[in-house]
Amino acid sequence: MANESRPCPCDIGDRFDYGGRGQEVQVEHIKAYVCKPASSTDKAVIVIHDIFGWQLPNTRYMADMLAANGYIAICPDFFVGQEAWKPSNDWASFDDWLKTRNAGKIDKEVDVILKYLSEQCGAKKIGVIGFCWGGAAVQHLMLKNPHLKTGVSLYGVIRFFDNRSNLLHPTFFIFAEKDDHIPLDQVTLLEQKLKQNCKVDYEVKIYPGQTHGFVHRKREDINPQDKPYIEEGRMDMINWLNKYL
Repeated sequence: MANESRPCPCDIGDRFDYGGRGQEVQVEHIKAYVCKPASSTDKAVIVIHDIFGWQLPNTRYMADMLAANGYIAICPDFFVGQEAWKPSNDWASFDDWLKTRNAGKIDKEVDVILKYLSEQCGAKKIGVIGFCWGGAAVQHLMLKNPHLKTGVSLYGVIRFFDNRSNLLHPTFFIFAEKDDHIPLDQVTLLEQKLKQNCKVDYEVKIYPGQTHGFVHRKREDINPQDKPYIEEGRMDMINWLNKYL
């Protein structure tokens, strides 16, 4: 995602050659990818995709990783049928594209998914994670939605904290030290606001030497120097969910 003043030339990274272990379902007006763990559980995680959409294999890989760790994982199409961004698109049109895909206007879809998880999957404790565009959406939900238990925002552009930083739920923020789209001074400012106003548990962590998208858009075998940080980011995410769900 972009820093407001500069649209992100968001690199799709290493596109995983990955088919997915879950299945696609229709939940009212929303298509979604669902993966369930081997044994039954009442814990679920909503996975919010990045600008490349709900079908990106990398994001489904992350959903399957959550299922392997005992969670019902669901990755809905939060663009609701609108086209995801493609690497071949002209970046000059990114701002216009983004106007019709607002990370702060997903409440209706989230309510539909929460109902589905509760009624169809038996979920009682539900968290949310999101990458890039989805990371910003997590920030919005942690400030607003009373029904979620916790959230992990991965390199989400910081945009919902201008006039409030009183998170409703424990939130973990993952940032990359060398993220071209999220300057570290913005991260520092976010930390200051949270320190002043936040009444719930939170953590802001910056991963050394990493770039935007590192947790889900880099493959360890292609980026051996980044492997420890990719694995650490994924483990930190799982540990946070385990703690609060």
